[in-house]
Amino acid sequence: MTATIEELKSTSLYYREGSSDKVYHVRLEAKGDGYVVNIAFGRRGSTLSTGTKTSAPVHYDAALMAFEKVVKEKKAKGYTEGEHGTPYQHTEKSSQVSGLLPQLLSPIDEVEVARLTSNPSWGMQEKKDGRRLLLRKEPGLIEGINKKGLIVGVSETVVKTARELHGHFVMDGESIGNYLHAFDLLFLNGEDLRPKPYRQRYIALLNLLAGGLPKHIKIVSLWTDCIDKASWLRDLKAEQAEGVVFKLMNAPYTAGRPNSGGSQLKHKFVATLSAVVAKVNQQRSVGLRLLNHEGWQSVGNVTIPPNQPVPKIGAVVEIRYLYSYPDGSLFQPVYLGERSDVDVAECVVSQLKFKATEEDDQ
Repeated sequence: MTATIEELKSTSLYYREGSSDKVYHVRLEAKGDGYVVNIAFGRRGSTLSTGTKTSAPVHYDAALMAFEKVVKEKKAKGYTEGEHGTPYQHTEKSSQVSGLLPQLLSPIDEVEVARLTSNPSWGMQEKKDGRRLLLRKEPGLIEGINKKGLIVGVSETVVKTARELHGHFVMDGESIGNYLHAFDLLFLNGEDLRPKPYRQRYIALLNLLAGGLPKHIKIVSLWTDCIDKASWLRDLKAEQAEGVVFKLMNAPYTAGRPNSGGSQLKHKFVATLSAVVAKVNQQRSVGLRLLNHEGWQSVGNVTIPPNQPVPKIGAVVEIRYLYSYPDGSLFQPVYLGERSDVDVAECVVSQLKFKATEEDDQ
């Protein structure tokens, strides 16, 4: 089969965030008796790196699938066809930009945890170890929205469960494997619930999920009694859960993250952070860096497990570690994977958790 000129595709995608200003070109081209998908990428205005997504010419349908896959992956990471590279403002990208942003959590320490545990105005939930996901169901449409507000894929099991629930809604939760752990409800049958107190939104979520008996959308438990909170806090620590979230029960839902404080707060029992890959070493390890007020700071290396691909330089990755040395390097870092939903600008040194000293304990 010979493709027409219209079937030979190409697109240019752009990404601009802080000091990053990148371009990514994708072309579906004819070669020999088949077709190839070639790429060129790098900093805008510089000499671009080149590569291919097809090691040898393939049938047109296979090349088209490869072309569409790489375009979809780059858009999910925040790239846009608009040259200014700002997906939240580019009207031509309405199919990729959801129009919604989740409320993000501010971190707190052990002292604040103790205070909120004994405060009946604050509810407590387990912090699930997954990816943030808004689930939007509208007539003929079910889609996911990540923490950047961009439309992303959703597990088929979650989609099937959402279809079985009555009405249309936007719920907020954490995606883990084939399940969505839901903890908030933003819209229900056209009504905007975000201005309502959290206790009312949570009751509405309970009623929605109880009516559908969902299999792959689970409710995240909420504890408001001070004795219950203290008991579950001990249990979750003993179970080595990721952490807890505290929510002010009479507060509305406010998109984004406040500069400090706020009505939704998190405390992690284990230390994790998002870092940028600074270099790729031999023997499956990469160098990591974080941003401070003077620029980039090295925080050591992490080994990439054999069952995961080695991330490229500039990728944002999630790391679990025991603590940080005074110079910022990580002790016992463990690679958890790439984070396409985290911006480079979020990879800051303030994430570091340092080892407590004898002086700190006094």
